[in-house]
This record gives sequence, structure tokens and C-alpha cells, in this order.
Amino acid sequence: MSMTITEKILAAHSGKDKLKPGELINSKVDLVLGNDITAPLAIDEFKKIGVDKVFDKDRVVLVPDHFAPNKDIKSAEQCKVMREFAYEQEITNYFEVGKMGVEHALLPEQGLVLPGDVIIGADSHTCTYGALGAFATGVGSTDMAAAMATGEIWFKVPETIKFIYKGKLNKWVSGKDLILYTIGDIGVDGALYKAMEFTGEAIENLSIDGRLTMCNMAIEAGGKNGIIEPDEITLSYIKERAKRKYEVYTSDRDANYTSVIEYDVSNIEPQVAFPHLPSNTKPISQVGDIKIDQVVIGSCTNGRIEDLRIAASIIKDKIVNPKVRLIVIPATQNIYMQALREGLIEIFINANGVVSTPTCGPCLGGHMGILAAGERALATTNRNFIGRMGHPKSEVYLSNPAIAAASAVLGRIGSPDEM
Repeated sequence: MSMTITEKILAAHSGKDKLKPGELINSKVDLVLGNDITAPLAIDEFKKIGVDKVFDKDRVVLVPDHFAPNKDIKSAEQCKVMREFAYEQEITNYFEVGKMGVEHALLPEQGLVLPGDVIIGADSHTCTYGALGAFATGVGSTDMAAAMATGEIWFKVPETIKFIYKGKLNKWVSGKDLILYTIGDIGVDGALYKAMEFTGEAIENLSIDGRLTMCNMAIEAGGKNGIIEPDEITLSYIKERAKRKYEVYTSDRDANYTSVIEYDVSNIEPQVAFPHLPSNTKPISQVGDIKIDQVVIGSCTNGRIEDLRIAASIIKDKIVNPKVRLIVIPATQNIYMQALREGLIEIFINANGVVSTPTCGPCLGGHMGILAAGERALATTNRNFIGRMGHPKSEVYLSNPAIAAASAVLGRIGSPDEM
């Protein structure tokens, strides 16, 4: 029986030779992830189970990144619960402020997520790790608690949609634009509880940073997971980071897909998602005159070094529009240091931007850039729902870092070509 990469990984972790979509399975997990919002709930449930220790202290990862460094008393209490649990359980991979970063940029960087893994996280963007050829998906805090106790979790095996991206990318077009275009095409529920398998020439030539961005936003189309078969680019990235053995899986050529969707990327411009859905997309040429109050460059979607380099190359020797606030948030401490060494931080500050310590910050309406009523932000983040970044009467637009950087200077949503 032929299988997709997603089906093969789940079969291997559930002790089966074969399985098919719709089957209910019990799967072993390679990693369980929680953050300062979701882990405290999971810890409460874990204590109710009655076990003394997590199934493997090396396989549980705890990252305070959403409201950390602590925004207020409530967030301080949340972080304290997670910190004390990490010390009590002797969790190997607890990333305190100073070591932490945005979780979905941090884990790949640290070599904690590998090809062939099954990874669950109490955060919907856990699907990011599919870029490395892993099955990774978000779960609730109760499921996280059960997995911390047992090392296992149940799944319904998802059907798979195969996306084929043909051709070569146009100037300023990135992985962010491919996934925004895809979500705009199929809708926010177009891949509901399905694996989204990304393939084709454009994917093969995409950097790891671009691939991570694409898989990160699979959930914005309703996907159970996003996944890309490992290749030489993947293995080169993994080689310097992997701390344990891993196995590479690929889809069989005659694997069964619920549908196959093809795109010619030569027809895709940089995309902008208008309020209040990631699917409400327009090409940059059709955006019109949209003035903005704030630009945010960062998050688990686009806070990696490639993103900062692109933004800095556009902003260099320019000044942010006086009516715009530019907030740049490197996704991890290592990315921050690399940007510092390359002079990128100086470029942003000289342009009158501000640079934050790694944190999720304003992405989820946390801190470091909350919007007031009537304000508009353009962000490289992943969601633009009503009230996502602050006041319910504010608006969030989504784009890639190049469009975001150019817009910060222009004072309206625009392209680097205009500069």
C-alpha cells in the first residue's frame, strides 16, 4: 500500500506497517512543547493524572515567549508556574528569558525538531516544523498533559492535499507570499484537518527560512499539518544541529491524495492579506492607497535572519515615515546576535525603528506594540483577526518582510520597487 510522507511517519510511530486516512491511531511522540500561556494549564492537568514524572525530561520543551519578558503580574505568575515545574521535573529544554526565543524559530535552530519526528505543541503554529519533514501539529493543553505523562497521543490520520508550485519566484516574492496566495485561493478552511504537502520547483529552491514560513501558516488554511519532503537543503540545515538520530521519509509516487493543486508561481506577486482574515488577499499591485500607523517585522512566521536581512536591505540609509512606528523583533537570541554582527540592528535604529528582545509581543495582542482604536498595522505575522493586535476597531494587514520594510518608509502599504 502506497503512502504519503505524513502517513508513513504516523505509521512508524504507531507501530503499523500501513495505515490510511480516517484511521484512529495511538502515536508515540518525539517532542512535547508548551509555552507560558498553554503550559500552566497543562501542568494543572498533569498533576491531576497522578504521575510523578514526565515520560522523558529530554522530550518536553517549555518556552516562555508569548508574554515574556513578563508583561504584567498575571503573566509573571504564568511564567512562574512553568519555571517551577521545569525545575521540579528537571526539564532539559527549558528556555528561560535570556536563552529563549519565539518557540517555533527556537526549536529548529536548537536542533530539537528533526525529519521523521512526531511533534505536538500546545500552540497552533507547531505545524512550522513540517518544513524539516516532520509531522508536527498543535493540540490543546489537556492533550499536552497526557502526552507529558505517557509519551503518546491519539490522532485521526488526515487526508493529504498535494500543492505543486511550478516555476521561479518573481522579485520580492517569498514563502510568505506563496502561503498567503494559497490561503487566499482555498480559504481559511480549505484544508480543514488535512495534511498540506508542499512540492514543486519553487519549493525545492526555497530556503529553510522560507519553508518554515510556509508550514507555519498551514493552520491558517485549517490544515492539520504542513509538510515538505527533506532534501539536501534540509539535511544541510539539520547536519549542524541534530542532537539525536532521525529518519527521512518521502511520499510514494503513487500515494493517494484527496486533491492535487498546482500553481505557476510566475503569476504570483507579493501578497497582502486585508482585515480580518489571512485569506482576504490581494496582490501588491491592487492594494491601493492604504495608510498605516505601525509596521511589525518579526514573529514565528518572519522573524528569522533572512527576513531581517531583506528588511534591512530595503530600509538602509532611509528613514521611517514620521507617522509610522517600526517595530523589529528578532525571533531568537542567536538571530538577534547575528543581526547585530551584520549591522542590521544599526540599520533599523538609524532609520528610527525600534528593536525588541525576542518575544511574540504584539502578534497576539500581547505587548510591545498594541494598537489603539482606528489604527492600522502592517505585520509579517500570521493572523489578522478582529482585535488580534489590540483594539477591536484596529486593523491588521499581513505581508512579507520586503513589503513591510518598504511600507514603513512610504507611510502606506507599498512595494520596494516604488523606492
